[in-house]
Amino acid sequence: MAKYSLSAPLTGEVVEKLKIGDRVLLSGIVYTARDAAHKRFIELIKAGEEFPVDLHGQIIYYVGPTPARPGCPTGAAGPTTSSRMDPYTPMLISSKGLKAMIGKGSRSLEVRKALQKYKAVYFAAIGGAGALISCRIKKAEVVAYRDLGPEAVYKLTVEKLPVIVVNDCHGGDLYEEGRKKYVIS
Repeated sequence: MAKYSLSAPLTGEVVEKLKIGDRVLLSGIVYTARDAAHKRFIELIKAGEEFPVDLHGQIIYYVGPTPARPGCPTGAAGPTTSSRMDPYTPMLISSKGLKAMIGKGSRSLEVRKALQKYKAVYFAAIGGAGALISCRIKKAEVVAYRDLGPEAVYKLTVEKLPVIVVNDCHGGDLYEEGRKKYVIS
């Protein structure tokens, strides 16, 4: 397993180097979006309307940061369950050029196929480590859907945000490999 330091936007060439289990430190811009924002994104795509952010080559972190403590850009920023975004993710990858997502938990077969076809990647952040992760966020600003409160779309500037490759563009799935390795017969 390799270690990488990466910044968005990501390219297909960069994504192709990543394999399940690789440890990555992400720096630069990461957007946040959860269920409600994803639903609005898809409505915009279907209506052919302008998108609030350019997702080409970008990373979406499935998080709703808690309110900021004094002097901090956000409060705790732990990942939410990724499968809730599965109905929307393939369309964002194929039509908007999304290259990476960060969350927790397994992804659907449809998402994993889209990752392979369009050279994208799914990272896991450590659940339960929201306070630690918030230390890696240097700046946060709402860029869309302010009415959604903590589930608004934020533009985060992150520095060395630790993530692990769970699904790569080669069809690898770290969760499946882990289950195979530790299954008791």
